[in-house]
Amino acid sequence: MKISWYDHLYVGDKAKKKRYQIIQAIRNSRLISGAYVITPSLSGNNVLDIYPAMELSAPWYRDEEFFIIGIAADYWEALEVTRQIIDELYRNTGGFDLTGYINDHSHAPCTSGRDNQARNMSEHVPEAGEM
Repeated sequence: MKISWYDHLYVGDKAKKKRYQIIQAIRNSRLISGAYVITPSLSGNNVLDIYPAMELSAPWYRDEEFFIIGIAADYWEALEVTRQIIDELYRNTGGFDLTGYINDHSHAPCTSGRDNQARNMSEHVPEAGEM
């Protein structure tokens, strides 16, 4: 499994206290219960996906590439961090083009396989007013 990290990683308030533990556990494919990661979505109906961090170690994700843009200490915090990302995205762009926004605010372009799929699907995400 290949993992890329957003340069300006979003970290929940509770996760800040143990962010290095969470990040190292994910990098080393160690199981870490309770923590969650936020990634660009593969679905044309969503902007972001939330995964339990320990799920990234599952065999079915072995060949996947993940671009992590946020971490949280628990599921409710993951929802809050996701809301924060979406609010910031819409406030700064007026839309939901996450890949474009990330590429504008990152030193390294968002180029993993999952991100390319998300980029291709972003045109299917309705803009404000189209809903």
